[in-house]
Amino acid sequence: MGDNLAMPTEPQQRAWIAQWSAARIALRAQRARELCAMTDRAAVAAAEALLSTGFLAGVPDSRRTYSGLVRQQALLHRRAEP
Repeated sequence: MGDNLAMPTEPQQRAWIAQWSAARIALRAQRARELCAMTDRAAVAAAEALLSTGFLAGVPDSRRTYSGLVRQQALLHRRAEP
C-alpha cells in the first residue's frame, strides 16, 4: 500500500499533466458539440433544472435576513462585531 502513496517522479508528473491537458481540450470540444446539438427545448429544460436546484434545499427563515457574512468579516479583520 505504501508504494501507491509515493510521490510521482518528475516524468510521471509531466505525463499526468499532459494527459489532463489533453483531456481538458477533448472535454471542451465534446461540450461544445453537445451544446450545438441541443435543441432549444432541451436547453430551456437544462437551464430550468439548474436554476431550480437552489429551491430543493430549504432555507431557514434566519438565513433570509442574516447570512453571517458581516460577522465573518469582523472575525477576519479581528474587530468587534457591528
